[in-house]
Amino acid sequence: MDLLADTINQIKVNETAGLGYCVINDTKLIRAVVEVMKRNGYIAGFEEVKEGRFNKLKVMLAKRINDVGIIKPRFAVALADFQKYETRYIPSKDFGILILSTAKGIMTNREAKEQKTGGRLLAYVY
Repeated sequence: MDLLADTINQIKVNETAGLGYCVINDTKLIRAVVEVMKRNGYIAGFEEVKEGRFNKLKVMLAKRINDVGIIKPRFAVALADFQKYETRYIPSKDFGILILSTAKGIMTNREAKEQKTGGRLLAYVY
């Protein structure tokens, strides 16, 4: 069971259906990925919602996502290999982002290039 894959799929389905928001599970990884998507303008925002004993995130969709998906297996990417994965998962230059897990936290491929660090691919959004 992959909570991140389920979350990305739920965001994609709700965005395609034209809904204004979706409610997803709240974990540290999912919160960090949603924060990266918010920073880059793919979602409008999110807020914490208490649902029974569990915390959930209510994500307000910005209607800007063309496609979003999870990358499996989670490839390890060195700084020199970003171009290969950008051409594989993003349709054109500067049109989308790859979301990575690095030693410095969850960030986009552009931020990882600026900080000169590699990491593991998690998802793509455009």
